[in-house]
Amino acid sequence: MKILVVGGAGYIGAHMALCLSREGHEVVVCDNLSTGHRQALRYGKFYQCAVGDRAGLDAIFSAERIDAVMHFAASSIVAHSVADPLSYYRNNVVNTVTLLEAMCAHGVRKLVFSSTAAVYGEPQQDIIDESHPLNPINPYGHSKAMAEQLIRDCASAYGLRAVVLRYFNAAGADESGDIGESHHPETHLIPRLLKRAQGEALDVCIFGGDYPTVDGTCVRDYVHVNDLANAHLKALHYLDATPGCSVFNLGGGVGHTVKQIVAAAEQVSGQRLNIDVAPRRPGDPARLVASNRSAREHLQWQPQVASIEHIIASAWKWHQAPRY
Repeated sequence: MKILVVGGAGYIGAHMALCLSREGHEVVVCDNLSTGHRQALRYGKFYQCAVGDRAGLDAIFSAERIDAVMHFAASSIVAHSVADPLSYYRNNVVNTVTLLEAMCAHGVRKLVFSSTAAVYGEPQQDIIDESHPLNPINPYGHSKAMAEQLIRDCASAYGLRAVVLRYFNAAGADESGDIGESHHPETHLIPRLLKRAQGEALDVCIFGGDYPTVDGTCVRDYVHVNDLANAHLKALHYLDATPGCSVFNLGGGVGHTVKQIVAAAEQVSGQRLNIDVAPRRPGDPARLVASNRSAREHLQWQPQVASIEHIIASAWKWHQAPRY
């Protein structure tokens, strides 16, 4: 198939383009490079175009015989969404409307959508499945929940076939070392720890040491970025036989405390990190772990990189010789 990867110069989008290329699909990437990296554009044909640019999208759909769309282009930093909510609603909601309009106008009826566990808000159970109520607590989570609703409505009204994938914590990098995780500024724990291990003067700390967990620090669920890409590939095939809009969690199904992540980063890098414990941040739940049972059952998917040390080691390889 010919797949349009929207946001394909970003962290997960670039790994998706690689995965599709390895499977023999034809890749077309659409990205405005506002947060993505031109150096990550190693797979497929590239159009520099914003997801909210209707004329640009029309030109892509007219020039390419697109079979399906994978949508990764979103703003995703919680703190930024609180400080500037309008930009999040514009990029994550209004621009998704534009993409859906262009898809419908050009007869493209298959979509795999990148969503987030942030749509759940404060967890009401230790292991979160797809039946958990949606109660986002920040503009980022609200904007992604709204985009999900748009997709469900389009599936009902226009015959769109869609799979919504709710990520927990994406991490790691492809074993080739050619692409990896690079944000400016970097806000994610694992790359910040690895940058610290390389000698960068980053102020990294653990927020909260008094949670009701095995060592007092928060528990989070990490999944390798290539496992995420593989789930999208399986979702693409799932659409062939499944009408409507389906939703699946993507996580490892296993939680790791922040101190365990720090210890694994020290083991992989061989560096003592000496991370201090600071007071809790408001709104940080003690535990966020996915049930991936539905994805296992319906998508026939399961994470292949289960060890947190292996996930961090793949990221460390990228950080040893970053390309961008």
